[in-house]
Amino acid sequence: MNRKWESIESKNRVFCNGRCITGHNLGIFIFALFLIIAISGLFFGFDCPYLTKRLSPAIPVFAAIIFLMVICCIVRTAFTDPGILPRATPDEILYLEKSDNSQNVALSGRVMEIQMYSGHRIQLKYCQTCKIFRPPRVSHCSLCDACIANFDHHCPWVGNCVGLRNYRYFYLFLFSLSILCVYIFVFNIINIVLRAQDASTVADAIRETPATIVEALVCFISIWSVIGLWGYHTYLICRSVTTNED
Repeated sequence: MNRKWESIESKNRVFCNGRCITGHNLGIFIFALFLIIAISGLFFGFDCPYLTKRLSPAIPVFAAIIFLMVICCIVRTAFTDPGILPRATPDEILYLEKSDNSQNVALSGRVMEIQMYSGHRIQLKYCQTCKIFRPPRVSHCSLCDACIANFDHHCPWVGNCVGLRNYRYFYLFLFSLSILCVYIFVFNIINIVLRAQDASTVADAIRETPATIVEALVCFISIWSVIGLWGYHTYLICRSVTTNED
């Protein structure tokens, strides 16, 4: 008997006997992961030794905790099944085709109306690719070629769809990355100010630690988009809607 992950028909890649499922294109994800590790590595290597000596050893400890949280969340988002719905089997397709003829199920119109226990009636749209009537909040991702439960969006930065099963990790990734960017940027400024007090000019302080300037520039550029995206998804959560529905 085949396991559920063995019957997945999409462009997703499956690893570790179905424990890890991701998109087919991981190039941007690898770049994002490298950038996070590189900037954090520069901070730990060039800023933390001086800041630990001048201020507190708690600075690199707290930074390490945030960094590990960012890495864990982005990896979990990238390699967690977002909520892929299985496609219809040949027998199910045959049943739907027969139902279309004998029971007047609106397969040709790609819409089926059902009544809930509460008395409300909802419409289910038919997915021509997966050959299923999609439940509410399910959408077909053209990049992954699969129907995703609670589909939010396909995120190129994690190389995967964001849906029912990995949205929490995606939100925590944005939250922790926002904190990490602000944290590194603030201590970059503090590092330069403290070094300027020890040196004769600010220019001398910058020459002593050019890596700090690189970190500050990358974090300053990233802060606006990352915090903005985190704020947007916080707004969506408060409204109980997804990016696809907004």
